[in-house]
Amino acid sequence: MEKLLWCSLVLISLSQTFAQKDMSKMAFVFPKESDNSYVSLEAQTKKPLKAFTVCLHIYTELSTTRGFSIFSYATKKNPNDILIFWSKDRGYTVGVGGPEVLFKASEIPEAPTHICAIWESATGISELWIDGKPKVRRILQKGYTVGTDASIILGQEQDSYGGGFDAKQSLVGDIGDVNMWDIVLSPEQINTVYVGGTLSPSVLNWQELKYNAQGDVFIKPQLWP
Repeated sequence: MEKLLWCSLVLISLSQTFAQKDMSKMAFVFPKESDNSYVSLEAQTKKPLKAFTVCLHIYTELSTTRGFSIFSYATKKNPNDILIFWSKDRGYTVGVGGPEVLFKASEIPEAPTHICAIWESATGISELWIDGKPKVRRILQKGYTVGTDASIILGQEQDSYGGGFDAKQSLVGDIGDVNMWDIVLSPEQINTVYVGGTLSPSVLNWQELKYNAQGDVFIKPQLWP
């Protein structure tokens, strides 16, 4: 009887590891620098990725102070299989499988900012869209395949699978509307997402988000339309 009860408690605990919630009009708030506050996201698909589009909103005052992680997607073979990062005085970097490309920018305006990062294996073309406007395309990791069973983290940059955090790379501010597809969205589709439309995300869906928040992370109404 005791063994049965213990097994039941374990199953309940596992089922609650990732909460599922419609996060529409809500945001994760990271109020202070830390190496232990983050949000883990569970992907809806476990397939390798030959292409992806990641879109999200961020709101932070950090851009002229230091670099910080925007989106960290690690696999057991590579802690930086997908990385979107802000580098002070340089701009946005998008990494796939380790190598990175730079999209130059002097700062992030002190206003909510919409970002879409795109990559496809067939051509190696990577795109970055900021507030509905594209940066010049770059070439990155042609022929590469992003691995499976990802650890997807908001608020921290992973130097190891699910860990290896550095407070000086943490996000301080808000992040929301995090959606991810396993395809390249067209310019028309990017615009639809930017103005608030939905396109049934296949990897991460903000309206059906499975997440686990750790440390000082709060869920609050979005500060953008």
